[in-house]
Amino acid sequence: MPSTRDIRRRIRSVTSTAQITKAMQMVASSKMRKAQQSALAGRAYARLLHRLQREVLSHTTDYTDPLMEVRPVARRAVIVVGTDKGLCGALNSNLFREAARFDGRTTVFLAAGRKAAQFLARTRRELVAEFTYRDTPQFAEARVIAQAARDLFLSGEVDEVVVLFTAFVNTLTQRPTTALFLPLSGERLLQAQAQADQTAEAQFQDSLAGLGEFQFEPDAPHVLGALLPHCLNYYLHQVLLEAKASEQSARMVAMKNATDNAQQLIKHLTLEYNKIRQSGITTELLEISSAAMALG
Repeated sequence: MPSTRDIRRRIRSVTSTAQITKAMQMVASSKMRKAQQSALAGRAYARLLHRLQREVLSHTTDYTDPLMEVRPVARRAVIVVGTDKGLCGALNSNLFREAARFDGRTTVFLAAGRKAAQFLARTRRELVAEFTYRDTPQFAEARVIAQAARDLFLSGEVDEVVVLFTAFVNTLTQRPTTALFLPLSGERLLQAQAQADQTAEAQFQDSLAGLGEFQFEPDAPHVLGALLPHCLNYYLHQVLLEAKASEQSARMVAMKNATDNAQQLIKHLTLEYNKIRQSGITTELLEISSAAMALG
């Protein structure tokens, strides 16, 4: 049976832990609000850019681009967008479980975030590039990652590039998502967000009705040659925003759960301490009474 000194020591230790997790919860909560606002604000532009790209390509039948080349997939690249830090619940575990589904013999990986790079190195998968991004992802950071993926695709080293990230749904729900990045054909990234905006999609289609084929100045190769890389850069920037919003939300929830568990443990230890202390006092009173009766 533990002594009162041992229990007091445990209470002090758990109290210190609860203070740390509470502070981390408050920090994550502050960052979470900013990250969520950034992710939600970028979705409208991402949807518009996706629809614009789709309509322009559909009305430009004679235009081809190396980024649109569809090849038989013999080798694939996967951009895994993880976190730099832990203490965010099962966020990384769920993401890496999806990454493990790809065949390591025919897949190369690009890691965004320290935890993703550590997972790929630990599982002995081929890691060709590692990137970091800040708590507030910058467009320049996304452009560097997108450029590395484009280089792999254009050089013929890979036939397809996909992005694996955690899509932000709400504070309590974050969903591992795999999205096609290259080649630029078919449905694009962030389909879940696009499907949620049916009214805006219908309005956009109405505004384009009857336009026929687009006219480009100076010409289609110049315009689309600049538009398509920008689309890829922004899609990846939106992915980083989604991943960061998911990370901060998961960390806030994890730290809140840890704080609540610590407080429950403190209550349990305090109750146990009081019981042991009361038992000790009762025993001392009985000893005193027995001694007094023996003497009297």
